[in-house]
Order: sequence, then C-alpha cells, then structure tokens
Amino acid sequence: MLDRQQAAGNQLSGGVLQCLMRKLFTRFANAVAEYTGSPFAFIACVLLVLTWAITGPLFGFSDTWQLVINTFTTIVTFLMVFLIQNTQNRDNGALHAKLDELIRAVADAENEYIGIEHLTDQELKFILQKVEENAHRLHQERQRKGGESDIKAPAKPSSRQSRSAGRKKSAPKQKRRS
Repeated sequence: MLDRQQAAGNQLSGGVLQCLMRKLFTRFANAVAEYTGSPFAFIACVLLVLTWAITGPLFGFSDTWQLVINTFTTIVTFLMVFLIQNTQNRDNGALHAKLDELIRAVADAENEYIGIEHLTDQELKFILQKVEENAHRLHQERQRKGGESDIKAPAKPSSRQSRSAGRKKSAPKQKRRS
C-alpha cells in the first residue's frame, strides 16, 4: 500500500515538475523571441559583426579570430532553431484552436474541417480540391442568377494554383461594412 502511495506521489511531483519546466521554457522562449525580433537585437548583432571585422587586422586575420565568430554564430543558430520552432508550434496551435472554434460556432460551416491539421498531405490536398470546387460552383451559381458575384477570381494565380494544373480557384471579395 505504501509503495503505491509513493509511486503516485512521485508521478504527481514529476507531473508538477514537468508542467513547471514547460511554463518556464514557454516564458523563456517568449522573452527570447520578443528580444531577438527587436530592432535593438538586430543593431547589436550588426555591431558585433562590425567589431569582429574591425579587429581582424589586430589579430592578423588568424584562424582563432575566424573560429570565434564561426563558433558563436553556429551555437546561436543551433539554439535559435529550437526556440523559433517552439514559438511557431504554440502560435500554430493557438491559431488552429481559434479557427476550430469559429468553424464550430458558424452554423453553415463544415464541422468536418475541425482538426484537419492532423491529416496527411494527400488527405489535405483532397479537402483543398473539394473546397476549391465548392467555391467555383458557388461562383458559377451566383453568376447564373444574374447578379454581381461577391466571389472574384484572382488576377494572378497563386503558387498553389500553378501546381494544380487546370483547376480554377475563386477568392471571396471583402465587403466593407458601413
């Protein structure tokens, strides 16, 4: 009985520790993303590179002098990849949650689209083709009714349209509210 309680306590403390680590990392990643995306960080990096370049003649453009900047930039790049990926994952997750909620809340929306970010590329291509066909059909129906369509074909095909040979896509026209 005591062993089960100890095991449960260890799992609980491990879960709390894991949650705390995630929160701390999220806070750290947000702070780093905020700072590194600032003009101050860019200027600091430019000044660092200029300082390194100016000191070249002082060190005779030695291998050590070159190794310093190469090592520094490699380490920073390696670490930033993980921070950027973490930030993008959270942003994408938040965006998907918001879009899923909008789909769920709109009465005429297709609820089958909730969670499609977990599908394979082929499944997503099939859904995209279906959505484009529905948009094209809606555009044709509105034109047949004789009224001005609120869906206009784009002036220039997107890269996705270029890859999907022969398929037409219509983009909704934005209406201003007065």
